[in-house]
Amino acid sequence: MLKTISLLGILSSLLLGVDGYEVYKKNCASCHIEIMKKSEMMKKFSTLKAPPMIQVALRLKENIIIKNEDEDVHRHLFMLFVKDYIVNPNIDYIMCHPQAVETFGIMKSVDGLSEEERRAVAYWVYDRYEDVDFE
Repeated sequence: MLKTISLLGILSSLLLGVDGYEVYKKNCASCHIEIMKKSEMMKKFSTLKAPPMIQVALRLKENIIIKNEDEDVHRHLFMLFVKDYIVNPNIDYIMCHPQAVETFGIMKSVDGLSEEERRAVAYWVYDRYEDVDFE
């Protein structure tokens, strides 16, 4: 199943001409570190601009709950949430840990991204942290 999802992500990038990782590097990486261990994050917490992307991804995956546990549906709902949240961040829809919200506040809207770029980066975030632990 994971191979199918990864293949779909690669195919959609090729067909759409949008690489989610490139979108992340250009628009997200300046605030969200791609990956770090939880112990390292706790040491550097006060110097971070935003939660590490691994923490964001895992927190969203944990909080987006579907009844039938269909991974494809879960991935699609994750993408829809992220795609919208990138341009419409709102306290009413936040899924971050309360301490993260208190420390970092609500992220600023990322303007200028096409729908395809937002979709590509959302799928990249989902797939990048599949089977990765934040320990």
